[in-house]
Amino acid sequence: MTAIERSNGAQAAAWTRRPRNLAGAVAAELVVRIVTGMYPPGGAIPPESALCTNFSVSRTVIREAVKMLQEKGLVQVRQGSGTAVSPPTMWNMLDKAVLGAFIAEADGLDVLDDLVVTRRLLESDMASVAARLADADVVQRLGQLVDCMHELRSDPVAYAVQDRAFHDLIMQTSGNRIARGVVRSLESQVLSAVRYIGQPSKELCNASNLGHRRIYERIAASDPLGAADATFTHITESWTLRRGGADGATRLRR
Repeated sequence: MTAIERSNGAQAAAWTRRPRNLAGAVAAELVVRIVTGMYPPGGAIPPESALCTNFSVSRTVIREAVKMLQEKGLVQVRQGSGTAVSPPTMWNMLDKAVLGAFIAEADGLDVLDDLVVTRRLLESDMASVAARLADADVVQRLGQLVDCMHELRSDPVAYAVQDRAFHDLIMQTSGNRIARGVVRSLESQVLSAVRYIGQPSKELCNASNLGHRRIYERIAASDPLGAADATFTHITESWTLRRGGADGATRLRR
């Protein structure tokens, strides 16, 4: 018996526990198998009958699961030739299951680098706009958040709540609902990922809040270019510290 056969057998046994949402659970497992290369791009996933046996479910459940994979851009159903795995360029990287599977992989750090690059691009632009639009109330609230985070440096969990509130206030002030929505969606999918959060400490919180203060000062000074640059630098430096250095982080280079 091969390693894959033993793995498939163990997975089939685990499915006797019958997850409540069978189709969703099957789809989630198939996402992992596709992302990890068990079912490589251009190849086909096993036929319905094999998947039914593997997961101990009906054909209806498998068809529902495959439909979910289609919606994620992972597969294409071809009449007469089975269900083929799509090229990675077609995969929906904003999908929680797809992104989560990538992060769990050995190259997950590269994916997180890409996420940070996307975030800093969008947030830098929103900070620039916020520096032009922020009124006295927004400036005061940003200052209060920076001061609050300073007091919470020894409590990383409480600090993180105020950290997100600081960034979200800037995004809201910019008025760019689409960019804010993308950033919030990406962050919501990785906030529980240890590799993204790192090992929170007072030192990291302190370094992070120095960046927040620079952003606040540039927005208070109505300096769009300065606010954008401060945001770009803050997001890059904070992630570099959490990831353990810039070694191999070619995606972070400007």
